[in-house]
Amino acid sequence: MSDLESRLAEVEAELARMQAEFEDLNLLYQATIEHGEAVEDQLAESNLELQRTQKRLTEELTEAANYIFSILPAPRQEAPRTEWLLEPSTELGGDSFGYHEIDDDHLAVYLLDVCGHGVGAALLSVTAINVLRSAALPNTDFRDPGAVLSALNDAFPMEKQNNMYFTIWYGVYRRSTGALRYASAGHPASVLRKVDGRVLTLATPGIAIGMMPDMLYRTAHSEVASGDRLHLVSDGTFEVETAPGEMLAFDTFVGRLSTSSSPAEVLDWVRSINGPGPLPDDFSLLTIAF
Repeated sequence: MSDLESRLAEVEAELARMQAEFEDLNLLYQATIEHGEAVEDQLAESNLELQRTQKRLTEELTEAANYIFSILPAPRQEAPRTEWLLEPSTELGGDSFGYHEIDDDHLAVYLLDVCGHGVGAALLSVTAINVLRSAALPNTDFRDPGAVLSALNDAFPMEKQNNMYFTIWYGVYRRSTGALRYASAGHPASVLRKVDGRVLTLATPGIAIGMMPDMLYRTAHSEVASGDRLHLVSDGTFEVETAPGEMLAFDTFVGRLSTSSSPAEVLDWVRSINGPGPLPDDFSLLTIAF
């Protein structure tokens, strides 16, 4: 074999090797493309499944929020009249309230605030409200606010409620005498604006419900007259920043609340202080006009 023939043979061998490598690379490329398409299909399916799950969860949260609002009492048109506003800071909050006739002479009014937000807080809030509304605390005189809070504390220890607790203000108005008996457990004071212009804050000592066993809560007394207005609030109604690091003073809030014409007016005022975006906590305000 001549040198030229030998060289041609080497070239042919090199071409054959390069062709084989090209075919291998082409197979690898095709496999990569097919795998990439499979990955894209899998990602697309996962994205659709995520969207379906988010849609289902959103629908369930909406249904839960609708249920929470459905158990709130309708505003009373007869004396004492009521007006209220509940604005959760997230889809589900921990605030709730109610009022109902205990008997022909006594009306119970109450507002509670469960620590935190979300499903767990909402469930505990609804459960506690239903217990009060149905008078489902054995051996308890629901005309005695202190006794009611002590019974609630026994019924809802935080170690059995996923370490959640709640604050509450509970009052009982007696029509025949104009007496208002009340008790609170770690809750902001209610604000009583007297018809003569005086403004009273009503609260009693006591830690939140569920934090410590065997707590005794004290019942306090006040008098209400025709034309008085009582405001039950959650801390989310006034715990907003007036400036970076500075919170709205409770006395300032009480002054504004006592001159308001409606809960919606108070909410607009608090929002003007808070600025754009949701409030940092649930806003709950229940007004009773005697």
